[in-house]
Amino acid sequence: MTTTKEKTVGNKERYIEAVGRRKTSVARVRITPSAKNTFKINDRDLVSYFPTAELRKVVEEALGKVKAGNFTITVVVKGGGVHSQAEAIRHGIARALVIHDESFKTKIKTAGFLKRDPRAKERRKFGLKKARKAPQWSKR
Repeated sequence: MTTTKEKTVGNKERYIEAVGRRKTSVARVRITPSAKNTFKINDRDLVSYFPTAELRKVVEEALGKVKAGNFTITVVVKGGGVHSQAEAIRHGIARALVIHDESFKTKIKTAGFLKRDPRAKERRKFGLKKARKAPQWSKR
């Protein structure tokens, strides 16, 4: 199954769809060319979904790296925490921008937005309190 695609719906404008992931968050991103940049995340606007400026900056980083023009960006994101979701959205937007224009690939790739961040929480092992924390040991 491919994670990126380009579609035309009837005689409507065509959109580009991509999937971004981070930890347990999965974001389905659709970008459509438009007059100005607008975000719709789970049927809410960017400011109401991500109240902090830091998270909004993470989401908009991929667009800021390249002067791509303006898009209507629609996102359905599930799982994980808010920071993980913001990074998953950034990953999806970066993938969609590369499909839109292949010349963006070098700038976006050097920024590290095309690589899925593999870091995740390590599983807990039996006999230990956490993933690596062992119970206190006494010699006698």
